[in-house]
Amino acid sequence: MTITRVTQSMMSNRSVLSLQAGLGRLARTQEQLSTGRVLNRPSDSPTDTTSAMRIRASMADHHQYARNAEDGLGWLAQIDSTLGSALAQVSRARDIGMQAMNAVSQSPQTREALAVEVDQLRASLISAANTTYLDRPVFGGLVAGTTAYDASGAYVGVSGDVSRSVAKDVHVPVNADGPTVFGPDGASLFDDLAELSTALRAGDYSQVQAKLGTLHTAQGRITSARTDAGTRTNTLERAVQAAKDMTLSLTTSLTELENVDLPRATIDLKMQEVAYQAALAATARLVQPSLVDFLR
Repeated sequence: MTITRVTQSMMSNRSVLSLQAGLGRLARTQEQLSTGRVLNRPSDSPTDTTSAMRIRASMADHHQYARNAEDGLGWLAQIDSTLGSALAQVSRARDIGMQAMNAVSQSPQTREALAVEVDQLRASLISAANTTYLDRPVFGGLVAGTTAYDASGAYVGVSGDVSRSVAKDVHVPVNADGPTVFGPDGASLFDDLAELSTALRAGDYSQVQAKLGTLHTAQGRITSARTDAGTRTNTLERAVQAAKDMTLSLTTSLTELENVDLPRATIDLKMQEVAYQAALAATARLVQPSLVDFLR
């Protein structure tokens, strides 16, 4: 039978180690209560730390998706407002043409006044076609400048989609193509209005009648573009809500992973305090004998 000799030094060392371990647990619980977090450093739980980092990265992605979608909503709101105004102005130009058709015996002065109003509408529509959002022309496509149409009504933009990423692999165009909305150069709304103005001044009512038809077609293009912008607006609004919902879900998961359970941690702290005080008392009794008592 083997008997292991236990010395006073061994007992003292083990007692100190046990006290240090208990004090470490007590300090860890106190830190969790003071910070409100279970994970204060990677060594607390490497696995949970990795999960928390992934959740935070995903939250950052969805925050960005929401910002992208909200920026896109700004573009589309500007487009919708501009197209609504454009429709009203084209409707007014058609009214002028029908007014001229209903009074074919108008004087040159009257026809000139009508032509001047058409010219003003044309200039206003060219200005509307150069509408910008954050210094970017909403009808200019990928153009680097701030204008989509020059003073003559010619398209100077670069056709292409300005898109916003609103989810993984989901990109939504937020601009409107100028030629699609206002017609191609040579047959655009601005060309039709210029020709209507010329026909009014010349009293060419057959040409005025023809331009009424092309203006009706232009109204259809603008209405279609406005409907498309509305559809994309709905898509972006859903994307914003989806990103916010996902962010809330991820925040909940992160809270469950990182934040301390206060009632449980409080109970643990009290238990560890009691255990540490008991260990101190036991150790004090253990090391109480003097060297003389030990030698006896």
